[in-house]
Parts: sequence; C-alpha cells; structure tokens
Amino acid sequence: MTSTPTQDDVRIAKNLADLVRTLDLGVPVELWTGERIGDSQGPAVRIAHAEALSRLVFKPKVETLVGLWMDKSIDIVGGSFLDLADRRGSKGRSRGAWKRIDKIGLARLLPALWRTRKGAADTGLAQAGADAGASGSTKQAIQYHYDVSNRFYELFLDKRMVYSCAYFDGWHGDIDKAQEDKLEMICRKLRLGAGDRFLDIGCGWGALLIHAASRHGVIGHGVTLSKAQFDLATRRVREAGLEDRVTIELKPFQELTGTFDKIASIGMFEHVGFAHHDEYFGAVRKLLRPRGLYLHHAITRPAKKNLKTFHKGSREYRAITRYIFPGGELDYIGHSLERLEAHRFEVHDVENWREHYGRTCRIWAERLHENFEAAAAEAGEPVARLWLLYLAGCALAFERGTVMINQTLVSKRDKGPSGLPPTRADLYA
Repeated sequence: MTSTPTQDDVRIAKNLADLVRTLDLGVPVELWTGERIGDSQGPAVRIAHAEALSRLVFKPKVETLVGLWMDKSIDIVGGSFLDLADRRGSKGRSRGAWKRIDKIGLARLLPALWRTRKGAADTGLAQAGADAGASGSTKQAIQYHYDVSNRFYELFLDKRMVYSCAYFDGWHGDIDKAQEDKLEMICRKLRLGAGDRFLDIGCGWGALLIHAASRHGVIGHGVTLSKAQFDLATRRVREAGLEDRVTIELKPFQELTGTFDKIASIGMFEHVGFAHHDEYFGAVRKLLRPRGLYLHHAITRPAKKNLKTFHKGSREYRAITRYIFPGGELDYIGHSLERLEAHRFEVHDVENWREHYGRTCRIWAERLHENFEAAAAEAGEPVARLWLLYLAGCALAFERGTVMINQTLVSKRDKGPSGLPPTRADLYA
C-alpha cells in the first residue's frame, strides 16, 4: 500500500512495536511505517500494512498467513526464509508467547484493527487455484501439482529433473551428483541387471528409467498422471536412444498389467491416501513376480499415541495437503510395514533418509530463491511465492525431524531363499 498512513495505522504500528518487544521472538520485524524492531542487520519479517495484521488477528489460521505471504502483505527482506530461520536458531522464544504478551496492550489494538479489517484474508490462496476437495490419487490432483510447467521445475531441480530426495555421500551442495548417486543407489538396492523387467510407478520426468536402462540394461516401463511429465519424459527417452528399452504411459497404477522382476515407487505413495493403501499394495503384488523386489520410497510422519491424533495432523500439514498436494496423505512407517506384510511382502531393509531430504529441500529452496524472477514470470508471483514457502518449510521440517522419509526394500514372499546376498556391503562400496 502506498497511501498516507491513517491515525489508526500509526496507532497500530506503535502498539504493535511495543508488543513485539515484549515477546522476544528472536525475529526482527519491519513495519509499514519503516520502523524496525530487533536487530538492525540481516533478514527481517516485513508487515506491509495494518490490514495484514487485522486479517491475521481476526482470522488466525495458517491459511490466512499463507495468503498474506502469497500477496506480499507479509514478506522477508534482507534475505530468504531459510536465512531468517537460520539466524533465529534457538534465540527466539515462540513457545509460551501468549503468556508473555501484554494482554492490555493487545486489547488496545483491537478497535483500530477492526476498522482496518477488509475481510480479504485469502487473496493469495484464491490466486493459487487450489482445489481443497481433490483426491490425492486422481489425475486432477497430480496435474495441479506437477503441471505448473516443466520450465518452473527446471529452475530449482537438478539437470535430470529428479523431484524426490537426493542421496549425499557427504553434506555437499552438488545436487546433480547427489541425484545421480540416488538413482544409482535405487538400482543397487533393486539389484537391477540386464534384461530385468523394471516398472517405475510415478516415473516423473523419466530420470530413473533412463538411468536404469542405460547403466543397468533393464527393460523399463513407467507411468505418470502428469501430462507435462509424460511429454518431457517420452522426449528424453527418445533423445537418449532408448525407445526400444523404455516405454512410458499416462495412466493410473490401477490400470497396470503385466509381470515385472523389479518395481520402484519413488515419492508417489504420498498421493495414494490411506483409503487406497490396500488397493495400491495389492496392485504392486499382482504385478511383481515371486521373489521380485519392490523399493518403496515415501515421506512419512512420526506415529502418534493413536490413529485419531495422527490423522488430524498439524495445521501446517493440513495446509500443505490442501494447497500444495491436494488430497495427499503421509503414512507412518509402522503402518506401511504392517500393510506390506499383510499383502505378503517380506521386508528386508528400511533406511531413514530424513537428513538427506532436508539437505535436498534446502538446495531446492535456495535455487528457487535465486531464480525467483524467472519462476514468477513462468508460474505467476503468488504461486512462485507459495513454492518458496513450501520448499523452505519442508527443509526445516526434515532438518528438525517433524517429518521423515524411508526407503523400504521388500520382496514378494515365497518359500525358500530370498535371493539377496548375505550382507549389504556392496551397496556402499
């Protein structure tokens, strides 16, 4: 807003500055009046106008905060979201803030805030076009997330466009190397060999199929529900000269037929949803030969004391599954293993890659921040800002352990030997 501040604006700014100082959150705040509360250097949260505060006070929801971020009513100046989080560290005291706040000072704010309230709390979210009612496993939901544009994803992903957790042999920043190492680790865990019939469920832009066919000689098949991914993946297969070894279809997993020696699902299971878990594992079992290997790579949340609490999730989690992954649901690893065993799979290995995904998301967020102008031109500024917030939030969630990711290797249960070697030493040689 560029209009001259009203008396209410000035009164709100003064009282807000007093309240922020009492909270000691460890985050500098810059007000629409130009006043800065907290450290004079480094990144700060900027509140663009008094209306932003009134919208948040009278509709205190995560959705309101996200909408304010998307339309730049709340912004970060002097750095990125991750810069601010790193600078804050453990300095701030957000826990117990309500007890420390000056309740009388807050009450003084309310009349002026009410007069500035205009009720447009979800402006940014409306521009994002999210469909809160979509199911995570439908073509509509998949295309909402993945068909933003291929160019948009190119701005922050690696050169192969692998949109899942990378694998780091050290905490370096080379995302191209880390994603190639991840593709190779998947192939090693699946013991891929020449002539293996290999299925990639949710194949994305085709990186794993191309790697497996060119490096390990498999006959690969992949499926996706994203038209943008399908178009680019098929083009990349053709450019790699692998059309005789790799095929890709635009279809749901429910329609797959045939028999495969090895199957991978890398970052797809999150879209399936609890109501379809049994349907999904049943389909994988039907497609896999006896003692065939299946690699299940999926984000999870820590288990709670009961299912009701688990399914409720945090407000942040509910916002992500509404505005980023419509209809998506994260499992907990114990439940995934239970359902795999119920569908007669033998579990061989479970590996936690949480810190690897934290590093991956941090690199993605930094790259998107660096290329933000191009991203905004491609997808629109509100959507680009939403993805900035999402990737940075994911980085912090994985780093802090509020979400996990596991790679689980199983085989279709059968009598006799599993066919796996006695140790896993060769995987890490």
